[in-house]
Amino acid sequence: MPATNLVFSIHNLKKSFKNLVVLNGIDADIKKGSVTTIIGPSGGGKSTFLRCLNLLGEPTSGSISFEGKEVYGQLAKTKKGQEVPVWKKGNPVYGVKLKEKELNQYREQVAMVFQSFHLFAHLDVLTNVSLGLIKLKKVEKEEAEKEALNYLRRVGLENKAKDYPSSLSGGQKQRVAIARAIANKPSMILADEPTGALDTETTGEIMKLFIELNKQGRTIVIV
Repeated sequence: MPATNLVFSIHNLKKSFKNLVVLNGIDADIKKGSVTTIIGPSGGGKSTFLRCLNLLGEPTSGSISFEGKEVYGQLAKTKKGQEVPVWKKGNPVYGVKLKEKELNQYREQVAMVFQSFHLFAHLDVLTNVSLGLIKLKKVEKEEAEKEALNYLRRVGLENKAKDYPSSLSGGQKQRVAIARAIANKPSMILADEPTGALDTETTGEIMKLFIELNKQGRTIVIV
């Protein structure tokens, strides 16, 4: 498959917590515009894998390339004009290959939707969605709130803009979380069991929303 068709290319990805090996040599290619589903038992490493892709959790070793650029892998230093791999005690050294600004831009493109929503309880719905636009994209507050309202409209929650998360149902909270994720116009959405705490009817509504987002061209990986 040509590299230009890939959003992610993952090779020999490993993640350990001390002596507990959670990911052990994962290889995967994720094609642009696709929907990839990750299925497995509780504790199998599905959430850890998503967090590694978003670099919220740093892998132990391996490589992750996003749109042809390696964002995590073996580190190197420049020596006599050439890049030389870094080794420590006979072992290769791995790490994130993005500077802080680049990392923020990367996470804008690779958005996360969590099972437990992770909304700011002390902020109203409108602020939850607009905050990233203001803080990261430096959009003026009035314009950011206008954009946020548009995304809330798309998930059917424009009338909840001034409400606080505590007054929302689980399905409404998840739709707010999705609106927040897509407000930065990401090319990819990583969804970690987004319907795990929802009833059957609400699950159907959320999945229809993901289908619509995929039809609009977004790549989706969903646990």
